[in-house]
Amino acid sequence: MVRTSAAHAIILMNLGTPAEPTPGAVRAFLREFLSDPRVVEIPKPVWQLILNLFVLPLRPKRIAPAYEEIWNQGLDGEAVSGSPIVFYTQRQVELLQERLQAQGPEEEGEGHGEVRVTYAMTYGGPSLSETIEKLQGEGCTGFTVLPLYPQYSATTTGAIYDQVATIIRKSRNVPDISVVHDYWQHPRYIEALANSVREHWQKNGAAEKLLMSFHGIPKANTKKGDPYYLHCCGTAERVAAALDLPREKWEITFQSRFGKAEWLQPYTDKTLAEWGQSGISSVDVICPAFSADCLETLEEIAVENRANFIDAGGREYRYIPALNARKDHIEMIEAIVRERVPGRMPA
Repeated sequence: MVRTSAAHAIILMNLGTPAEPTPGAVRAFLREFLSDPRVVEIPKPVWQLILNLFVLPLRPKRIAPAYEEIWNQGLDGEAVSGSPIVFYTQRQVELLQERLQAQGPEEEGEGHGEVRVTYAMTYGGPSLSETIEKLQGEGCTGFTVLPLYPQYSATTTGAIYDQVATIIRKSRNVPDISVVHDYWQHPRYIEALANSVREHWQKNGAAEKLLMSFHGIPKANTKKGDPYYLHCCGTAERVAAALDLPREKWEITFQSRFGKAEWLQPYTDKTLAEWGQSGISSVDVICPAFSADCLETLEEIAVENRANFIDAGGREYRYIPALNARKDHIEMIEAIVRERVPGRMPA
């Protein structure tokens, strides 16, 4: 008789989203997100004053329409149910679960327990703590948390480690939890990004420039030891090498800055405006830090920054979608999972 061990859970994690594209839901989401000291490192009393007097009364009304624009919308006419980041994360869960269940139980062999796949969000729901509690009630005894942030930053993956630490501190019987720190160097990740660009070029032709736009963080964070900038540069260099692109054909930039402090540069919006003014007529844009399309890609990159480039004199601007539910992306996630929990995975 084949013996199986207790169930192990794979938890994919992303940032999160407002529950609805309304000012009230956006306000609730921003309150949780921007109250995390990993995200904003201003002294708490000062920041809470700014947050409650200036940010929360004004920003939700301004960005709720942007959320409404992307709600139920995908790229190239794809129908999306609700929030795109939730939709694509759920698809990633479903497809990864299918791949892990491709071999029947009779083939798994001794020592291979059931592997469950689900997801949680750093902010909003479902939370990591409630997800783990639910899975424990269903018999899971081990947990591998995969933050869907290829490049580590204290502002993203670091916040997930904080949540794991809180779960451990509050537990009498501490759960067996491991967290994947980063995967920006993983060959399958680089290849999936390169494949997405190649396929875009095969369909549309290559633009004069390939812009790799990453989410920004305050420049001061890197001086304090955050490796994010180095991880982003390493990613861009590897993708360019995989595509055989000479240095003058590509650039790395940073988007989504917030507040008055200096953030990582060069800035995406300013670079695109400069390119348009300088006579560059076409650009392809990819966002390697995003594992799923969301507000920052579908609205900020695909709409706002397109306008920056076109208004400055550019002619062709094409956004290459995030890896989302691409087959090679799911295969990459599976490879990472298998490397982390080899004793529990069917061969």
